[in-house]
Amino acid sequence: MSIGLKRLLLIILLFVLTAGALLACIVETVGVPPRALAAYIEHRASGHNSIIYGVGEWLGMKLISLDRGQSDEQLNLNARLVRTVVRTGGHIVPVSTSEQAVGAIAQARPGDVITFLPGRYRFTGQYIGVSQPGTRTAGITVRAEQPGTVFLEFDMLEGFLVSAPYWTFENLNIIGVCREHSNCEHAFHVVAGAVNFSARNNYAIDFNAHLKINGAADKMPDDGLIEGNTLTNTRVRQTSNPVTPIDLVAASRWVVRRNLISDFIKGEGDGISYGAFAKGAGSDNRFEQNIVLCEHRLRGQSGQRVGLSLGGGGTSPQVCRDHRCITEQDGGVIQSNLIASCSDDGIYLNRAATSKILHNTLIDTGGIVVRFLESSADVEGNLVDGRIRSRNGGVLRAADNIDTSMTELYLGRHPVRRLYVNASGLNLAWNTEPPRRNVTTPDLHDLCGLRRPAQPVYGAFEDFRACFLPDLFASERH
Repeated sequence: MSIGLKRLLLIILLFVLTAGALLACIVETVGVPPRALAAYIEHRASGHNSIIYGVGEWLGMKLISLDRGQSDEQLNLNARLVRTVVRTGGHIVPVSTSEQAVGAIAQARPGDVITFLPGRYRFTGQYIGVSQPGTRTAGITVRAEQPGTVFLEFDMLEGFLVSAPYWTFENLNIIGVCREHSNCEHAFHVVAGAVNFSARNNYAIDFNAHLKINGAADKMPDDGLIEGNTLTNTRVRQTSNPVTPIDLVAASRWVVRRNLISDFIKGEGDGISYGAFAKGAGSDNRFEQNIVLCEHRLRGQSGQRVGLSLGGGGTSPQVCRDHRCITEQDGGVIQSNLIASCSDDGIYLNRAATSKILHNTLIDTGGIVVRFLESSADVEGNLVDGRIRSRNGGVLRAADNIDTSMTELYLGRHPVRRLYVNASGLNLAWNTEPPRRNVTTPDLHDLCGLRRPAQPVYGAFEDFRACFLPDLFASERH
């Protein structure tokens, strides 16, 4: 080979390496994951001539394939994080018909335990009013004695409209049966003075926003608990209304724990949906030990789906707690959650100040993003198949996380997924020795309820198999 040819090849090699390094630098600096760029390209190409649209669609599909892998792989998960019966003392009020149930709820007194006998019940109309107050020492409960024995069919805009304090709903299967999806908005709508509301161990299916929480007349339903519920849909929701299984606006100090949230796909309007969010200038809300599967049984649909969010898509000032929404959330915590199979970000912070994002596992999502100047977050101990990043001036204090560089994502490389036997199918047994943090943790529990050791594994869980053990949280029950 001549000296001239060697020099030419060397110049070409240097050019390729330089161009590659420059492209990688641009990709890392811009910080847009492939799935987000795909959505942008497809949006910009729509409405143009067939050639431009075709190129945009092809490029979008290629980017999604690099980022997400095979979209037709079935997720192998069918679990509830709480299985045992929650036993409650009080005055038992048995009901065996829909009419009896409505009457018992309307006339309830502190200490009543309204208990559906096993069977299927159908309700029609606008909503079931829940307006009689319980007390701190004598709440009111609506329940089934055994999970899986009582099925409530709601052909109504809202199911239980709860406006009074100290109500608990547990062990119920609640099904939206409206022909028009916009006519089945909520299984529970918690408003105004409904403080200390609890929903435990329920199965709610086929609603737009299974639990909707918001203030009214400057009263806020604070201090609620949503624990151990399964919230899902069997079909794409054909509505332009908000699709968010837990839609929490303006209330404070709610705990959302050990729920399985899945298949919240919005088929009309802007196509953007969330698994759960807290927004509207509330504070100290917590999402912990939940499993969020943006796409579980429903796969390969268009639109953008976000896992968990502090701030959501923002709030109109008139419905904010302070009527201003200078920040959407203060002091929120997202901890020890598994979030997977989302066409957009797994965790999204929008004007959420002094947030803590701790020990979460994200698989097949756009990652974690802290957005806008009002947002600030301590992000520690997370295991992210995606990128941890800030946008629009968000203050990100990231320490000791494992995530994936943008360059690797654009090359179709996913080292976090290789830690598991089959991450794409949610077989999350460790494929190798799990990575551990070199820190001593405080008294924390992981996703599956196991106490964290002195040197915990990155992410949500020590051993995912423990999430499927029976009676896992029995010692912590009321």
